[in-house]
Amino acid sequence: MRIFITGATGFIGSHLLPFLNQQDWQIVTASRSYDISNKLLNNITQVPIGEIDGNTNWQNAINGIDTVIHLAARAHILQDKSPNPEADFFKVNTEGTANLVKQSIAAGVKHFVFISSIGAIASESNHPLTENTSPQPDTPYRRSKRQAEIALIDLASHSNMTWTILRPPLVYGAGNPGNMERLVKLIDRGLPLPFGLVKNRRSLIYVGNLVDAIATTLTHPKATNQIFLVSDGQDLSTPQLIRKIADNRGQPCKLLPVPPSLLKIAGYLGDTVEHLSKKPLPLNTPTINRLLGSLFIDSSHIQTTLNWQPPYTIDEGLLQTLRK
Repeated sequence: MRIFITGATGFIGSHLLPFLNQQDWQIVTASRSYDISNKLLNNITQVPIGEIDGNTNWQNAINGIDTVIHLAARAHILQDKSPNPEADFFKVNTEGTANLVKQSIAAGVKHFVFISSIGAIASESNHPLTENTSPQPDTPYRRSKRQAEIALIDLASHSNMTWTILRPPLVYGAGNPGNMERLVKLIDRGLPLPFGLVKNRRSLIYVGNLVDAIATTLTHPKATNQIFLVSDGQDLSTPQLIRKIADNRGQPCKLLPVPPSLLKIAGYLGDTVEHLSKKPLPLNTPTINRLLGSLFIDSSHIQTTLNWQPPYTIDEGLLQTLRK
């Protein structure tokens, strides 16, 4: 099998490549240039394609390819300074994906695996999300991922190319950027955190589990033309996650019993200061909502359809993630 991977030097791609390289498959990756080739394994072919948008020429990368794994995207940015983030996300994540799908179909690619996001459905939910939940994306990033899903399904329906869409929640692991990294840094400082009274429920997925799920979709006959929600299978509250991280880091766990209503007020104040100062702050309403709100999924569909189980527990995943 010849596999083409976009976003191979990103967080998920850097874990996926070594895993797939152990198989007897030929792997081709895309990059903006050859400057980052030292991050790739020596026996993997790298093709420079430049920026990703609706005009990217993928021909040299996808000729003779059996399966495309599309990881590359304009990532969710907490303090986005773009004057038009909707347009920027749409250009890369939606138009860029649709363009790759069209060229993959023309090149005779057999299967297209798209790594979307649980955000394509919702940012918060007090009930378990499933593949049948009506999508209500509420940010430019999330809308762009949902529109990319729609484009893939629509374009592929008029071709012989099959597809699989995976919607992971927050992905964590060694080298993880983003929310998990920021939380770890706060805990390492030993400062008291005001989340002792938070009672929420969040799904996560260790990158090793996501990589295993991606690999499963490459060969399982029942993975075709399916959307799957994937997670570690164990949900945590914010206090539970903080305690687990603190234990793994050998730090004392200091959780103050601050009422969530006061935390929301603090978020509003942060919004006001941001507006007046024109400078991003680490504490604002979106940040507070992520720490207080629930977002959990039912991943039973991929488990029953593909007979897939996450190979790592959440404790094993955190242990690998948080090694000093």
